[in-house]
Amino acid sequence: MERIENLKFFIVDDDPFYRMLYRQHLLNLGFKQNILFDNGQDCIDKIDLEPDVIFLDYDMKPVNGLEVLLKIKRCNPNIHLLLISGQKDLQVAVNALNYGASGYIIKGEHDLEMISSSISRIFKTRELQPEMDGHLVYA
Repeated sequence: MERIENLKFFIVDDDPFYRMLYRQHLLNLGFKQNILFDNGQDCIDKIDLEPDVIFLDYDMKPVNGLEVLLKIKRCNPNIHLLLISGQKDLQVAVNALNYGASGYIIKGEHDLEMISSSISRIFKTRELQPEMDGHLVYA
């Protein structure tokens, strides 16, 4: 059984508020290895650090989240990528899923719950049963 302390997360968002919010949420869930990036290119450049899960903002410059998603999936199709965006455009979500994203989360009221739910689904697909230091992730 793989322990959650060993799982590595990348949080990629050009908005410092969301980077820190998502980092704190992961820490509250017991995930300790969180690496933050303020743009997609830095994430691509550090993909050799082998993250398990990447939370990826859609609307970034100089490369947007879909472009980063495609590049990362070419390098390592086993990394779970979750696109997170303020975009409510259904086509962006469909494209993200077609390009290999594990999910699409809209920023706002329920994004932290959606992150928890997405992590639960990832554990189920990886057949992991993490001990979360008293915290439960609900699907």
